[in-house]
Amino acid sequence: MDDLFRLPAEYEALRESVRALATKKIEPFAHDVDANARFPQEALDALQGAGLAAAHVPTEYGGEGADALGVVIIIEEVARVCASSSLIPAVNKLGSVPLILAGNAAQKKRWLTELAKGRGFSYCLSESEAGSDAAAMKTRAVESGSGWILNGSKKWISHAGISDFYTVLASTDPSKGAKGISAFVIEKSDPGVSFGAPEKKMGFKGSPTREVYFDGVELSDDRRLGEVGSGFALAMRTLDHTRITIAAQALGIAQGAFEVAKEYAKQRRQFAKPIFDFQAVQFMLSDMAMEIAAARQLTYAAAAKSEREDADLTFFSAASKCYATDVAMKVTTDAVQVLGGYGYVSDHPVERMMRDAKLTQIYEGTNQIQRLVMARNLDTL
Repeated sequence: MDDLFRLPAEYEALRESVRALATKKIEPFAHDVDANARFPQEALDALQGAGLAAAHVPTEYGGEGADALGVVIIIEEVARVCASSSLIPAVNKLGSVPLILAGNAAQKKRWLTELAKGRGFSYCLSESEAGSDAAAMKTRAVESGSGWILNGSKKWISHAGISDFYTVLASTDPSKGAKGISAFVIEKSDPGVSFGAPEKKMGFKGSPTREVYFDGVELSDDRRLGEVGSGFALAMRTLDHTRITIAAQALGIAQGAFEVAKEYAKQRRQFAKPIFDFQAVQFMLSDMAMEIAAARQLTYAAAAKSEREDADLTFFSAASKCYATDVAMKVTTDAVQVLGGYGYVSDHPVERMMRDAKLTQIYEGTNQIQRLVMARNLDTL
C-alpha cells in the first residue's frame, strides 16, 4: 500500500535530470525561439546529447529503451519550459511507432538505428481534405514492377524538412476505402520529395509545420510497413500510443504556467499585500493545481496501459489527450488572468503558453474526435 500511488524512484530520478537539463539548456532560448519562429536547435542538441531526443528507441538499436511513462515524463518536463522543444521527442515517437509496431527486423535496424543517432522521424497522415476523416486521403501509391510509385501531398506535417524520415499513409486501392490504405517509409533525400513553405502559426512557432509533396517518388517494396491494406489500422493503433504524448505536452505547459502564476501572485502586491492573499486568486490557483493533478494521474495511467497494450488503451489514450489539453487551455488562460496586464505581454511566458496550449486541443485528433473515440470504446471499461 505504501507504494500504490508513488512513482518508482527511477522515474523521479528521470524527472529531476530532465528538469535540470530543460531549465539550463532549453528554457533560456524559449522566448527567442517563439519570437523568431525558429527551430530550437539548442534543445535538439541538448536532448540528443542526453539520449532524450528519441529515448523510446530500443537499446538494441542504440536508443535508451525508455518505456511509455518515461517518454511522457521527458516530454512533460521539456514542455514545462518550451512547448516547441517538446515536439522533438514527441514527433520522433509519432513518426517511428508505425515502424516499431509493423516493421520487420531489417527495417527496424535500418531506420531506428539512424533515429537514435539524431536523424528525425515525422508522420504523414493528414491532407488538405482529409483531416478528421483521414480515410478520405487522396495520396496514392501504385504498384510498379517490384515496387511502388507515390504521388500526392500531406498537410500539417510537424518537422517537415527537418526530419530525415517520414511514415507516409497512402491509398493503394481506393475502391476499398480505409482497408485500401498502406504505410511506407520515405526518406527526405528520395527524388520527388519536396516541402512547402512553413506555416505561420499562432503557437508552437519553433516547430516547423509544412506541406510535404510526393511527385512520382519511386519506392522499393522494402519501404512498405506491414501488409498491403493494413495502413489505416496501423495509423489508428499508432495514435492510441502517441495521443498520450500530447497529453504529456499539455500537462507540461499547464505546469509551467501554474508555476509562473503562483510565484507572481506571491510577489505582486495590491492593497498593501500580495495578491496571493486574496481568496479569488487562491481559488484560481487551487483549481489549477487540482486539475493538473487530475490530468497527471489520467495521463500516467494511460501511459502504463500503452506499455501493456491493455484492452481499454484506446479509451484512456483519447481521454488523457482530451482532458489534459482542455486543462492546459484553462490553466494557461487563468495564468494570464492572474498576471493581469503583464500576462498579456511577451515579457512573461504565460501568453506564449496560452497560445501553445490551443494547438494541443487540435492536433493528433481534435478533442471533439477524442470524445467520439471514447464513446465508441465505452464497452472496454
